[in-house]
Amino acid sequence: MFVLLQTVRVWVTATKECKAELREHEHVVECIAWAPETAHHDINEAVNTDSKKGKGNTRSGPFLISGSRDKTIKMWDISVGLCLFTLIGHDNWVRGLIFHPGGKYILSASDDKTLRVWDIKNRRNHKTLEAHTHFVTSIDMHKSSPYVITGSVDQSVKVWECR
Repeated sequence: MFVLLQTVRVWVTATKECKAELREHEHVVECIAWAPETAHHDINEAVNTDSKKGKGNTRSGPFLISGSRDKTIKMWDISVGLCLFTLIGHDNWVRGLIFHPGGKYILSASDDKTLRVWDIKNRRNHKTLEAHTHFVTSIDMHKSSPYVITGSVDQSVKVWECR
């Protein structure tokens, strides 16, 4: 079997068919996250600033983000199998991704020892936190309270207040 490790595959479980193959990463994909509906407005705003992707078009998704060893985060429209935009800024592998429940931000964990907050609408790094002394390998967010948790190879777990 031939496996493309830099590919994200979306499967229809009922039919066991591959609906989409997302192949624009240049290295292994480490993490993925589905965009909540609260993020759809800002994703469309970000896409509509780029005339190549069809200015004025509203996409309904579903949307997915992927993080890779190529140090990038990609936003995908699964319905058409298209990379909408790429977030660049990490200096090492991207290990974890989550959406802020409000839908305006993506949070990422990386082997560059940082936790980054990305502004979706403006497609830019909003804030960088020097999170740990070694690789940051996991990230999650409380669903109803403003807390983010990160885990690291430095054998620590940290809780961050995120408002």
